[in-house]
This record gives sequence, structure tokens and C-alpha cells, in this order.
Amino acid sequence: MGKNKMIKTLRSKIIFGSQLIQNMGLRYLTFRLSHELKRKIGILEVSHPTRKSSPVGWDLEKWRKNVPVFLVGNLQAAGKYQKNDFTQLEERIKKYLGGEVRMFNHSFEKLPATNPWLTHLKTGFQFQSDVHWSKIKDLDDKQGDIKYVWEKSRFTYLLEIIRYDYLAKTDHSAFVFDEIDSWINANPVNQGPNWVCSQEISLRVFNWLFALHFYKNSEHLTSSRWEKIQHVLYWSLHHVYHQINFSRIAVRNNHAITETLFLALSSILLPQFEESKIWSVKGRRFFEQEIAYQIYEDGTFLQFSMNYHRVVIQLLTFGINLTELYGQPFSQKVYAKAYASLNFLYRCMNHEDGFLPNYGNNDGALFFPFSDCHYRDYRPALHALHFTLTGSNLIVDSLENQDSWKEEAFWLCHNKKVSYHKFSVLTNELGTFRFDDGGYYLHKDVQTFTFLRCGNHKDRPHQCDNLHLDIWVDGENILKDAGSYTYNAPVETLDFFSGNKGHNILSINSENQMLRGGRFIWIYWTQRESVTIDETQDFWIFKGRIKAYGQIGENIMIERIVKKDKNQAHWTIEDSVINSPDKSLLSQHWNGLDRTKYQIVSQDEEGKPLTATLNTTFFSEFYGNKTEQNQISFCNYSSKIITLIFKI
Repeated sequence: MGKNKMIKTLRSKIIFGSQLIQNMGLRYLTFRLSHELKRKIGILEVSHPTRKSSPVGWDLEKWRKNVPVFLVGNLQAAGKYQKNDFTQLEERIKKYLGGEVRMFNHSFEKLPATNPWLTHLKTGFQFQSDVHWSKIKDLDDKQGDIKYVWEKSRFTYLLEIIRYDYLAKTDHSAFVFDEIDSWINANPVNQGPNWVCSQEISLRVFNWLFALHFYKNSEHLTSSRWEKIQHVLYWSLHHVYHQINFSRIAVRNNHAITETLFLALSSILLPQFEESKIWSVKGRRFFEQEIAYQIYEDGTFLQFSMNYHRVVIQLLTFGINLTELYGQPFSQKVYAKAYASLNFLYRCMNHEDGFLPNYGNNDGALFFPFSDCHYRDYRPALHALHFTLTGSNLIVDSLENQDSWKEEAFWLCHNKKVSYHKFSVLTNELGTFRFDDGGYYLHKDVQTFTFLRCGNHKDRPHQCDNLHLDIWVDGENILKDAGSYTYNAPVETLDFFSGNKGHNILSINSENQMLRGGRFIWIYWTQRESVTIDETQDFWIFKGRIKAYGQIGENIMIERIVKKDKNQAHWTIEDSVINSPDKSLLSQHWNGLDRTKYQIVSQDEEGKPLTATLNTTFFSEFYGNKTEQNQISFCNYSSKIITLIFKI
């Protein structure tokens, strides 16, 4: 018995390993093993030293005289943007000045007076500042989600202070440089949690540079402070350059785009460092490669995440405008991918409030908060890129809050036509939109928006959400994705938010579509088999089929047919299993539907009605935050479930 169990366990591990290699690739696994070895034997400590003298740079006066032109002027420069009411911004500034931090662009939290940069807000865990970053875990139950420590160290709140000083004609440069000084004192180079992630380092430097340029003539930027800041700027650049392959091979997502852009812009942003001339050439090549690979031809993004796609949109706007300012534009391919991305997200946008489906991983990131708009309002970012590429304002149905959502373009765009200024103004259209590369299928009419995913995966999926259905009626999201909540949570919590039950899909025997291979890794990736879309005078009909559940059987397929009545808010969803395992329990999950406004009924393949099960689950609109919501489920031992949803 023991021998049989050992053989079965060994066989499972071999199958798991082969699937992991098949999905992730040998290059990825080889690099991860090599990187882990370098971490354990101390090679990373040698390549990222903690005690080094500063390179030869510029003294403060030379920097002030030769400071590169940036997208923002300085505090004394006259501008063109006016905003009469900035009460909301003023309230946030008071909180920042009082020692609070805005977590994940949502709630404010009070930081401890002692050790604020290294204390976990939820667990109280105190990170050490004398430990090399390579020895610190970014996922650990005892310390808690490291993102809670990283959040303030991104320094995105400096951009809000800059906005306020510009609008109110005030000067908080003393506070700004005190904050930067405090961070440097608490975070020695290459030590502590805030040196773990190269993307965090890159973003921190971007935001410091916004502040340095805006307050460059401040009396609070002293020579001694400048030397300290310049020292950290150099070793930040050094860190990102010497760790770039981790993002390009092991991670390859928005991290790689952020970091390669930082390197690409380094000769413009940090010309005082000789290495930047070499590192920027490589960074530019890497950045263009990442954009070409990560953004598919139809404008969809390899992370299958709306919010991470917005991260890329903001980086593209920032990078394109800055390089254009110096007459060093990126390749035309970058511009084409930027416009394709803009088109995709624009088609997915609810024009009443700028929201998109809460689809895909969402860690609360908004790199450049240059507006007072809601965190989920994509209009500021899309408008800034649209203005960059077309020279025209974004067209939306509602002009409410347009002063707010147009502000980002003022800060990130330099009002010069870009080199490849050949792009048409996007207009809000109704009808069907197909994005086959990413696997997104949309239908819009005057009253409703139907959003479906049915995709292939040549790149790593992060959630079990193939064939997910999102429905909007009169601008309200009535069937929704549950969100992400947090990446460092118990397995059962992760399984809800990233697994089947957090999405409006079909489950077999309560299993996920794929098998979890780690916190961020799935194996037995789902793949699209076919998609067809038909239209009649009265109906829009989507039919999609995926291959899934490879962990429980071979060649299992799920087929979903969605029939939308063009004349009213009425959907028929028919889910079927092909090559189903014997005695399979099918379960449909529907998240967020308000049964006081909408009727939902279901039946099996023989027309017998199915009883609805009402559960209380969760919805996460913001990272680290969850609220209760209704989930309606229909279950049956059969091969098909047919459900009708319609407005009462």
C-alpha cells in the first residue's frame, strides 16, 4: 500500500513538472532556478552592493543650470491649467501632511510615528533596514502582504502635492524634501523591503523626479540633500539595470515595461551618470521588445487585466511625450501598439463614468494620479494618451467632471504633435467588437454592454476566468467580476477571487478551470477551441468553446452560448460540457445580480427548472478591501444548464 502511494505521488509530481515546463517554458524554469541559486549563495549581494561610494555626478548648482527639460515646469513657472474647485484635493493634502497614506488609491491609514517606512500597517511587522533585499521574502504570512509597506514608498502622493501647490499657489517643498530625506535615512541602498522590487524602485524615481523638477529652485533642496538624493538615484538605476532579466524572463508583465522604460529614459532623466548613456540604449531596445511582445496586435495585453493595462497606458503616455520632447521618438511599432491599446480599452469603457469591467488582477495601482477622478475611472489615462496620439480630446457620452479627467493630459502631454501623428480620433460606436488575439468579445447597444472572454493562452493566465460574462445595463454593472482583494491571502480566499467562483462561469465538480501550481501560477491552461458570432435583426448570438479541466480529464470542453435580445435587457446563457467526466456536477455562478431589479431562472437540458442557491460572497473594488455581495448559483448533475436573465 505504501509503495503504491509512493508511486502515485511520484507520478503526480512528474505530471505536474511536465505541465509546468509545457506551460511556463524551459527558459523560465532554468532562469528561476539560477536566480534562486544566486540568491542563496550570495551572488546577488555581490552584484547589488550595500556599501559603495557615489559616482561622479553633478553638484546642485550644475544640475539646476543643466537640468533636463521635463514634462512639468517648476513652482515659479506660469502654467495654463486652471481649476476653481480643488476642495477634495485639499482634504487629501491635509491627511498626507498629517502622516496618513492613501492605500491603493482608496482608504487613508495613519502610519506609526516611528519607523513608518518599514512597518506593516496590518500586521505591525517591523522590517529590518540592515538586511540585504535578496534575503527578504515578498510573500510571507508572518510579515503580511509586502505591498502594504511598498505603497507609501512609491511616492505617488507627491504628485497630488505638486498638483495642489500648482493650483493653490502654495509651496510644500519643505514637506516633500523632508519625506524624501526621511526615506533615504530609513532605507540604505540595497537593504530592506523597499529595495526588493525593481518596479517599485523605478516608479519611486519617476515620482521623485517629478518633485525635483517642480521644486528645483526651492531653498529646501540643499546641496547636502541633493548629494544624498543623487546617490540613491544612481544606485536605483544600477539596481534596475543589473536585475532587469528577472523582470524580462521570470515576470514579463507590466514590471518589465516599467523597468525597461526607466532604463530607456535614463540618459534623458539622469544624464549626469556616464553609465546612463549605455544603459539607456539597452533599455530602449528592451522596452520596444516588451511593448511588441506584451501588447498583442489587436491592442489587448498579455496580463489579461484592465488595471494593469492602464498602468501600461500611463507609462506609454509618459515615455512617448518625454522622448518626443527630446526628438528621440520610439519606433513606430510602439505608437501603433499604444493606439491599439487605447482603442481596446476605450471600447470596454462605460462612457457614463469611465469605469471598465473589474476584470483581471488588480493591485490598486495608479502610477500617476493626476486627477480627482475615481480610481476606476479610466478617462484621465485614456484621454491623455488619446490627446498624445491624435491631438484631440477623448469623445465620451457624458461630459460630467471633464475638467478632472482632462487634467492628466496637462501634466503628461507637452502639446506637441508626435512623430507618428497619423491616428484617427476614436468615436463611441455601437455594435460588435472582436479582439481575437486577447479573446475579448463585446456587444454594445443603447442600453446595454455585454462583455465576454474566450481566449487562448500563450502567456501565463492569472485567473480562472475563461468564458467570464460581464453585463452592464444603463451604465450599471449588474453581473461582475469579484476582483482580486489581495495576493497574500489564505488559499481558500485566493481560490474564490482568482478561481472559478469569483467569475460568472461554469464549474465542474466544484473544481477550478485550471490547477493551481503556486500563488501566481496555474497549470493545464485553458485554451479557446472556437468562437462564432451571429446577428439577426433581433438577436446578437455569441458561441464560444474552450478546452479546460485538464487536471480531471482529457479533452474536456466547455461551450457557452449567449443570446442577447437587441431590443431589451434580456440574455439567454446556455452552458454545456463536452466529454464530461461521469457523474459530473455542473455549477453556474452569477456574481452581484440584484434580484429586486432582475429576474434569473434556469433549467437543465430537458427543460426542468433548477433551484437557485443564494450565497453571500465578496466583491473587491479596491485592493485589500472587500464587501459582501450576492452570488446566485444553479447546480445539476447533467451536461447542460440554460439560464435566462432579464430586467423586471
